[in-house]
Amino acid sequence: MFRLWVAYLQFAELFVSSIVHLLYGFYIFSTAVAGDLSQALNDCFYKPNMNVEVKEEMPERTSNVDDLPPIVLVHGIFGFGKGRLGSLSIYDRARELFYYLKGGQTDYGEEHSKACGHSQFGRIYEKGHYPEWDEDHPIHFVGHSAGAQVVRVLQQMLADKAFKGYEHTSENWVLSITSLSGAFNGTTRTYLDGMQPEDGRSLKPICLLQLCRIGVIIYDWLDIPLLKNYYNFGFDHYNMSWRKMGIWGLVDCLLGNAGPFASGDWILPDLTIQGSIKLNYPLHTFPNTYYFSYATKRTRKIMGITVPSSILGIHPLLFIRVLQMSLWRHPPDVSPPYKGYRDEDWQDNDGALNTISMTHPRLPIEHPNRFVENDSDCQSLQPGIWYYKLVEGNTFSGKNPKQCLMNSLISLATGATSIMRV
Repeated sequence: MFRLWVAYLQFAELFVSSIVHLLYGFYIFSTAVAGDLSQALNDCFYKPNMNVEVKEEMPERTSNVDDLPPIVLVHGIFGFGKGRLGSLSIYDRARELFYYLKGGQTDYGEEHSKACGHSQFGRIYEKGHYPEWDEDHPIHFVGHSAGAQVVRVLQQMLADKAFKGYEHTSENWVLSITSLSGAFNGTTRTYLDGMQPEDGRSLKPICLLQLCRIGVIIYDWLDIPLLKNYYNFGFDHYNMSWRKMGIWGLVDCLLGNAGPFASGDWILPDLTIQGSIKLNYPLHTFPNTYYFSYATKRTRKIMGITVPSSILGIHPLLFIRVLQMSLWRHPPDVSPPYKGYRDEDWQDNDGALNTISMTHPRLPIEHPNRFVENDSDCQSLQPGIWYYKLVEGNTFSGKNPKQCLMNSLISLATGATSIMRV
């Protein structure tokens, strides 16, 4: 009877989570459509008066603002520009980000493409958003959630000269990296949503991620241009369209024998603790780059028990997620993801990521870091060190903390000319 009750609760949770995510997807899609319709109507009915004569002379600029470094904002898992998720793999997304900025056709690399079973080449960016990007024209990056890892992987690729045709890249193309709720060391949320804690790669037979996997495969297979113009999951290089793989290709993908979910080249394995350790292994913190991090949390301790920090101050749906992550425990019959793992270290969270994961890269080795408690701690900044600060908030809350670390970034940017969202 007890097992039946537990199973009932699990299916009820799966049903509610599925409905919530469907509504969220509908909200994103409908917002994109409404925005385009509004823009079209505005262009149709609003005709700006172009016969305005400007007589006042503009003062001569004392400096060339075009020489100042831009700030590039990199989305987390739910975005890569308007209407698109971008490649749902941290490695693939880092490659795409390079060509998004420099221009050209995305090259995922021959070795990686063969190992993962997808095309080597992807989207074409006719004109890069910052084609002059190099060591003399570096960039400040601000990464949110998984976007922070995307930027770290990209910087390592630059250091390794991993882009064919670009033999002079280096880690110094990146002036600074600022992380907002960065997913540096994985999250236990992945296990709650369906990743197996045994390996951090495979999926439970019945879970939310299985439903998402099936939905994404069918969506890409149908390949409806009108829909994909508004939302593209970024798996075009896997050629899952019905035009290319037919009905049997669809069956193969659904059975888990082909596609990104079979190869592991999608973002959720990258966000497990085991996957993050593997991803972090070759990544360095470089001595000439400034690193800043905001780690968010929505929990507190009451009599030694970690609970959500507020009932009214947290969105009801996020409250449930914060509570779930606070209560999650690694299965006792499964080997821990790393030596020295303790459940209590991973209880503080913001509903999406664990606070311990967001401070700085710490697995498999801890990178140089410094906790910032007071503004005075930011008076003398040094490159090659992760300065991190704890903030009360959520990964998805949209909160924009403007405290000493961001002020430090702005002072480093010295009046950056542009902010690009990617």
